[in-house]
Amino acid sequence: MAQRVFVKVVGFSSAERHALNTVFRLSEERDIMYSLWVPGVPEAPRLLLLDGESADGRAEARAGGAAHAQLVWVGPGAPAQAWRSYRRPIAWTDVLQALDASFAAPGAIDIDLGAATDAMDTQPPEPAPQPLRALIAGADRGQRLYLRARLALAGVVLVDEAETGPQAAALAGRQHYGLVLLVHQLPQVDAWAVLKHLRAGGAPPQVVMAKAGVSLADRMRARLGGASALLAIPIEPGDLHAALRLAQARAPHDDGSQPPMQQPLSG
Repeated sequence: MAQRVFVKVVGFSSAERHALNTVFRLSEERDIMYSLWVPGVPEAPRLLLLDGESADGRAEARAGGAAHAQLVWVGPGAPAQAWRSYRRPIAWTDVLQALDASFAAPGAIDIDLGAATDAMDTQPPEPAPQPLRALIAGADRGQRLYLRARLALAGVVLVDEAETGPQAAALAGRQHYGLVLLVHQLPQVDAWAVLKHLRAGGAPPQVVMAKAGVSLADRMRARLGGASALLAIPIEPGDLHAALRLAQARAPHDDGSQPPMQQPLSG
Protein backbone atom coordinates (compact mmCIF):
# COMPACT_ATOMS: atom_id res chain seq x y z
CA MET A 1 0.00 0.00 0.00
CA ALA A 2 1.33 3.42 -0.95
CA GLN A 3 2.11 5.80 1.87
CA ARG A 4 3.45 9.32 2.21
CA VAL A 5 6.02 10.22 4.83
CA PHE A 6 6.47 13.88 5.75
CA VAL A 7 10.01 14.87 6.68
CA LYS A 8 10.94 17.95 8.69
CA VAL A 9 14.38 19.13 7.55
CA VAL A 10 16.43 21.53 9.69
CA GLY A 11 19.77 22.95 8.58
CA PHE A 12 21.91 21.74 5.63
CA SER A 13 23.51 23.67 2.79
CA SER A 14 21.65 24.69 -0.35
CA ALA A 15 23.48 22.00 -2.34
CA GLU A 16 22.52 19.30 0.18
CA ARG A 17 18.89 20.44 0.18
CA HIS A 18 18.83 20.43 -3.62
CA ALA A 19 20.06 16.81 -3.64
CA LEU A 20 17.51 15.84 -0.99
CA ASN A 21 14.64 17.51 -2.87
CA THR A 22 15.67 15.57 -5.97
CA VAL A 23 15.43 12.31 -4.03
CA PHE A 24 12.01 13.37 -2.71
CA ARG A 25 10.75 14.04 -6.25
CA LEU A 26 11.98 10.67 -7.47
CA SER A 27 10.22 8.94 -4.56
CA GLU A 28 6.85 10.05 -5.99
CA GLU A 29 7.06 7.11 -8.39
CA ARG A 30 7.34 4.54 -5.57
CA ASP A 31 5.12 3.01 -2.91
CA ILE A 32 6.83 5.01 -0.15
CA MET A 33 6.78 8.73 -1.01
CA TYR A 34 8.74 11.33 0.94
CA SER A 35 7.68 14.98 1.13
CA LEU A 36 9.13 18.02 2.86
CA TRP A 37 7.07 18.98 5.90
CA VAL A 38 6.26 22.68 6.29
CA PRO A 39 4.03 24.52 8.78
CA GLY A 40 0.41 24.23 7.76
CA VAL A 41 0.62 20.61 6.58
CA PRO A 42 -2.30 18.85 8.34
CA GLU A 43 -0.16 15.79 9.15
CA ALA A 44 2.70 15.76 11.65
CA PRO A 45 6.16 14.83 10.36
CA ARG A 46 7.11 11.20 10.90
CA LEU A 47 10.78 11.89 10.34
CA LEU A 48 13.06 14.62 11.68
CA LEU A 49 16.21 15.15 9.59
CA LEU A 50 18.67 17.37 11.46
CA ASP A 51 21.96 18.93 10.48
CA GLY A 52 23.94 18.36 13.68
CA GLU A 53 26.60 20.87 12.58
CA SER A 54 24.10 23.74 12.42
CA ALA A 55 22.79 25.77 15.35
CA ASP A 56 19.20 25.31 14.17
CA GLY A 57 19.61 21.53 14.00
CA ARG A 58 21.07 21.30 17.50
CA ALA A 59 18.34 23.58 18.87
CA GLU A 60 15.64 21.40 17.28
CA ALA A 61 17.11 18.33 18.96
CA ARG A 62 17.12 20.06 22.34
CA ALA A 63 13.52 21.14 21.82
CA GLY A 64 12.39 17.52 21.85
CA GLY A 65 11.10 17.52 18.29
CA ALA A 66 11.87 13.82 17.96
CA ALA A 67 9.33 12.78 20.60
CA HIS A 68 6.84 11.73 17.92
CA ALA A 69 9.16 11.35 14.92
CA GLN A 70 12.20 9.28 14.08
CA LEU A 71 15.35 11.39 14.33
CA VAL A 72 18.05 11.12 11.67
CA TRP A 73 21.19 13.06 12.62
CA VAL A 74 23.85 14.18 10.15
CA GLY A 75 27.20 15.11 11.67
CA PRO A 76 29.24 14.18 14.74
CA GLY A 77 27.92 13.97 18.29
CA ALA A 78 24.57 12.34 17.62
CA PRO A 79 22.18 12.58 20.59
CA ALA A 80 20.99 9.45 22.39
CA GLN A 81 17.52 9.69 20.87
CA ALA A 82 18.84 9.56 17.30
CA TRP A 83 17.40 6.66 15.30
CA ARG A 84 20.13 6.88 12.65
CA SER A 85 23.25 9.01 12.30
CA TYR A 86 25.42 9.73 9.26
CA ARG A 87 28.61 11.64 8.52
CA ARG A 88 29.33 13.90 5.58
CA PRO A 89 29.55 13.61 2.63
CA ILE A 90 25.93 12.44 2.68
CA ALA A 91 24.79 9.56 0.46
CA TRP A 92 21.08 10.39 0.35
CA THR A 93 20.20 7.14 -1.42
CA ASP A 94 21.63 5.15 1.52
CA VAL A 95 19.63 7.30 3.97
CA LEU A 96 16.42 6.68 2.01
CA GLN A 97 17.10 2.93 1.83
CA ALA A 98 17.30 2.84 5.64
CA LEU A 99 14.06 4.80 5.85
CA ASP A 100 12.35 2.48 3.41
CA ALA A 101 13.30 -0.52 5.53
CA SER A 102 11.67 1.13 8.55
CA PHE A 103 8.48 2.52 7.04
CA ALA A 104 7.83 -0.51 4.85
CA ALA A 105 7.80 -2.85 7.87
CA PRO A 106 4.19 -3.48 8.98
CA GLY A 107 3.36 -2.58 12.55
CA ALA A 108 1.47 -5.84 13.11
CA ILE A 109 0.64 -8.94 11.11
CA ASP A 110 -2.81 -10.39 11.78
CA ILE A 111 -2.69 -13.96 10.49
CA ASP A 112 -4.63 -16.87 11.99
CA LEU A 113 -2.36 -19.91 11.66
CA GLY A 114 -5.05 -22.26 12.96
CA ALA A 115 -4.88 -24.84 15.74
CA ALA A 116 -3.39 -27.55 13.52
CA THR A 117 -0.51 -25.42 12.25
CA ASP A 118 2.94 -26.33 13.50
CA ALA A 119 4.45 -22.98 14.44
CA MET A 120 7.93 -24.53 14.46
CA ASP A 121 7.73 -24.74 10.67
CA THR A 122 7.96 -20.95 10.41
CA GLN A 123 11.56 -19.78 10.23
CA PRO A 124 12.81 -16.34 11.27
CA PRO A 125 13.85 -14.08 8.40
CA GLU A 126 17.46 -14.05 7.36
CA PRO A 127 19.37 -11.18 8.99
CA ALA A 128 20.07 -8.27 6.66
CA PRO A 129 23.73 -7.93 5.67
CA GLN A 130 25.56 -5.25 7.61
CA PRO A 131 27.04 -2.35 5.61
CA LEU A 132 30.76 -2.25 5.04
CA ARG A 133 32.62 -0.07 7.57
CA ALA A 134 35.90 1.57 6.56
CA LEU A 135 38.83 3.28 8.27
CA ILE A 136 40.96 6.00 6.66
CA ALA A 137 44.41 6.42 8.25
CA GLY A 138 46.51 9.37 7.09
CA ALA A 139 48.16 12.47 8.50
CA ASP A 140 46.95 14.84 5.74
CA ARG A 141 43.36 16.04 6.35
CA GLY A 142 42.90 16.94 2.68
CA GLN A 143 43.83 13.39 1.65
CA ARG A 144 41.39 11.95 4.19
CA LEU A 145 38.55 14.15 2.92
CA TYR A 146 39.30 13.11 -0.67
CA LEU A 147 39.33 9.42 0.25
CA ARG A 148 36.12 9.81 2.28
CA ALA A 149 34.42 11.38 -0.75
CA ARG A 150 35.60 8.58 -3.04
CA LEU A 151 34.31 6.00 -0.56
CA ALA A 152 30.93 7.72 -0.48
CA LEU A 153 30.75 7.54 -4.29
CA ALA A 154 31.47 3.81 -3.99
CA GLY A 155 28.58 3.42 -1.54
CA VAL A 156 30.68 3.21 1.66
CA VAL A 157 29.31 5.75 4.14
CA LEU A 158 30.32 4.26 7.51
CA VAL A 159 33.82 5.74 7.72
CA ASP A 160 36.14 6.54 10.64
CA GLU A 161 39.43 8.47 10.47
CA ALA A 162 42.81 8.25 12.19
CA GLU A 163 45.73 10.70 11.97
CA THR A 164 48.48 8.48 13.41
CA GLY A 165 49.50 4.85 13.46
CA PRO A 166 48.56 4.31 17.13
CA GLN A 167 45.16 5.90 16.53
CA ALA A 168 44.52 3.53 13.63
CA ALA A 169 45.52 0.53 15.73
CA ALA A 170 43.34 1.65 18.64
CA LEU A 171 40.28 2.08 16.41
CA ALA A 172 40.86 -1.31 14.77
CA GLY A 173 41.08 -2.88 18.21
CA ARG A 174 37.62 -1.60 19.16
CA GLN A 175 35.75 -1.80 15.84
CA HIS A 176 35.74 -4.33 13.02
CA TYR A 177 36.54 -2.77 9.64
CA GLY A 178 36.04 -4.53 6.36
CA LEU A 179 38.27 -2.02 4.59
CA VAL A 180 41.19 0.22 5.60
CA LEU A 181 42.68 2.98 3.42
CA LEU A 182 46.21 3.44 4.74
CA VAL A 183 48.33 6.43 3.62
CA HIS A 184 52.03 5.67 3.98
CA GLN A 185 53.17 8.83 5.78
CA LEU A 186 51.81 8.27 9.28
CA PRO A 187 53.23 9.95 12.41
CA GLN A 188 54.73 7.92 15.28
CA VAL A 189 54.51 4.50 13.58
CA ASP A 190 55.11 3.86 9.88
CA ALA A 191 52.40 2.39 7.70
CA TRP A 192 54.22 -0.93 7.19
CA ALA A 193 54.03 -1.59 10.93
CA VAL A 194 50.35 -0.61 10.92
CA LEU A 195 49.69 -2.96 7.98
CA LYS A 196 51.32 -5.85 9.86
CA HIS A 197 49.31 -4.95 12.97
CA LEU A 198 46.01 -4.85 11.08
CA ARG A 199 46.62 -8.16 9.33
CA ALA A 200 47.43 -9.89 12.63
CA GLY A 201 43.84 -9.74 13.89
CA GLY A 202 41.40 -12.62 13.95
CA ALA A 203 39.27 -11.07 11.16
CA PRO A 204 41.76 -8.85 9.31
CA PRO A 205 40.38 -6.13 7.04
CA GLN A 206 41.21 -5.58 3.41
CA VAL A 207 43.89 -2.86 3.27
CA VAL A 208 44.51 -0.45 0.39
CA MET A 209 47.77 1.48 0.84
CA ALA A 210 48.84 4.74 -0.79
CA LYS A 211 52.43 5.97 -1.05
CA ALA A 212 54.43 8.62 -2.88
CA GLY A 213 57.20 7.26 -5.10
CA VAL A 214 56.09 3.64 -5.30
CA SER A 215 58.92 1.29 -6.22
CA LEU A 216 58.94 -2.37 -7.21
CA ALA A 217 60.26 -3.20 -3.74
CA ASP A 218 57.33 -1.32 -2.21
CA ARG A 219 54.86 -3.31 -4.30
CA MET A 220 56.46 -6.58 -3.26
CA ARG A 221 56.45 -5.54 0.38
CA ALA A 222 52.78 -4.55 0.22
CA ARG A 223 51.85 -7.80 -1.52
CA LEU A 224 53.73 -9.95 0.97
CA GLY A 225 52.29 -7.92 3.85
CA GLY A 226 48.74 -8.71 2.76
CA ALA A 227 47.64 -5.38 1.25
CA SER A 228 44.93 -5.58 -1.42
CA ALA A 229 46.60 -2.83 -3.45
CA LEU A 230 49.34 -0.20 -3.30
CA LEU A 231 48.50 3.07 -5.05
CA ALA A 232 50.84 5.89 -6.04
CA ILE A 233 50.28 9.41 -4.66
CA PRO A 234 48.79 11.56 -6.18
CA ILE A 235 46.03 8.97 -6.38
CA GLU A 236 44.30 8.53 -9.72
CA PRO A 237 40.51 8.17 -9.27
CA GLY A 238 40.37 5.24 -11.69
CA ASP A 239 43.09 3.33 -9.82
CA LEU A 240 41.39 3.99 -6.49
CA HIS A 241 37.99 2.92 -7.82
CA ALA A 242 39.42 -0.37 -9.12
CA ALA A 243 41.22 -1.03 -5.81
CA LEU A 244 38.06 -0.30 -3.82
CA ARG A 245 35.97 -2.65 -5.96
CA LEU A 246 38.52 -5.43 -5.43
CA ALA A 247 38.74 -4.81 -1.68
CA GLN A 248 34.94 -4.60 -1.28
CA ALA A 249 34.52 -7.89 -3.11
CA ARG A 250 36.93 -9.58 -0.72
CA ALA A 251 35.91 -7.85 2.52
CA PRO A 252 33.32 -9.51 4.80
CA HIS A 253 30.22 -7.34 5.31
CA ASP A 254 30.15 -7.98 9.04
CA ASP A 255 29.63 -5.34 11.70
CA GLY A 256 30.58 -7.57 14.63
CA SER A 257 33.31 -6.61 17.07
CA GLN A 258 36.90 -7.54 16.33
CA PRO A 259 39.16 -9.08 18.99
CA PRO A 260 41.66 -6.53 20.31
CA MET A 261 45.22 -6.66 18.96
CA GLN A 262 47.72 -8.65 20.96
CA GLN A 263 50.26 -5.87 21.41
CA PRO A 264 49.62 -2.10 21.30
CA LEU A 265 51.57 0.01 18.82
CA SER A 266 53.88 2.57 20.36
CA GLY A 267 55.84 5.39 18.94
